[in-house]
This record gives sequence, C-alpha cells and structure tokens, in this order.
Amino acid sequence: MRRARLLAVVVTVLCGALGVISSTQTWLTVVLEDAAHHVLEVPGASALPVLAPLSLAVLALGAALSIVGLALRYVFGALAVLIGGVLTWLTARIVLEHPVSAVASVVTESTGIAGESSVATLVASIDATLWPAVTLVVWVVLIAGGGFVLATAHGWSRTGRRYRTDDAAQPALRAGSRRPGGDGPRPHDAAGSRAIDDWDDLSRGEDPTA
Repeated sequence: MRRARLLAVVVTVLCGALGVISSTQTWLTVVLEDAAHHVLEVPGASALPVLAPLSLAVLALGAALSIVGLALRYVFGALAVLIGGVLTWLTARIVLEHPVSAVASVVTESTGIAGESSVATLVASIDATLWPAVTLVVWVVLIAGGGFVLATAHGWSRTGRRYRTDDAAQPALRAGSRRPGGDGPRPHDAAGSRAIDDWDDLSRGEDPTA
C-alpha cells in the first residue's frame, strides 16, 4: 500500500497548491455602471476570502499524511472531505451565481462606496474567468482524495517500521551473543583479543604459532 499513501499525499498537496495559486488569479471581472464603464478584476482571495487559508490547510494536511499513524490518517481524510465539501459549495456558488458579495470588497476599495446593496447599484455586469471552474474541479478531486484516504488508510505501511524492528532486535542479539550461564566475554571479543596478541608477537619478532 505504499503507492496508496504516495497517491493520497500527492493529490492532497497538489489540490492545496492549486488552491493557493488560484487565490492569486482573477476570478471575476466587474463592469461598473458609470460613464467610463470601469472594469475591475477580482482575484480569488477577494472573491472567496477563505480560499487561501483553507488551501494552506490542505497543503499542511497533505504533508502530514506522509508521516502520521493510523488514527490521524482517518482524521485527516475526514478533514480533507470536509474542507473539500465547504470549498466546493462556496466555489460553485460563485461559478453559478456571480454574486455581488464576491466583488463587493474590490468595488468598495475602488469607489469608496460600502454596503452590498449600494455596491449592487454600481455594478453593470459580473463575468467569471476559467479559474473558478478549474478550482471547483480541484475541490471535487480533493473530496475524492479524502475518501480514498478513508478507504485505504488501514493498509498503509507504518512509517519507521523497519527501524523499530531493528531496535527491538538489538537486545535479543546482545543477549544471544553472550555465553550461557555467565557474564564473560563474547566469542568474537575473545577472537579479537587473540588476533591483537598475535600481532604484538609478530611485532616483537616472535612466532605466534610456536
């Protein structure tokens, strides 16, 4: 199930990254009802204020999925589904309705006129770019990715399992290396000592085999 873990991590991180990128792109263009018919561009972060922070949360979820244990896999999978569902609903509303609330902050910044009803009287038209639709697809993929995590998390291999196994085996190896019934030197230590003694004999010009 190593591929399942990798796929879940990649999909989640990619969705979060695309969400962050989308927050900086133009989602809506607004034509004002004035003599000049000014056109204003509304980035994703202004059209949907929760877009950037929730996208960063998804990025963090994806990174954490690569190291967490079984219980947190289910928690993070459920969070991915929840966040994806919320963002899908909010993004779909912008794609389908082009609400004045999505452009109000930019219009207010440009004209100084606040209040949704007052802003609505200034807006001649609101058009959407491709970014809201692309981002909507990203959130649907995120929901699917979260569901995939929930369905496969139990079969993922444990992180660090090999190292824990090696550590657990060390006491047994140390115990097995001692001679039964005593705390005397291990066989390979005795062999090492004899080799050192033989080398010393040779250094003195003596024959250790004599």
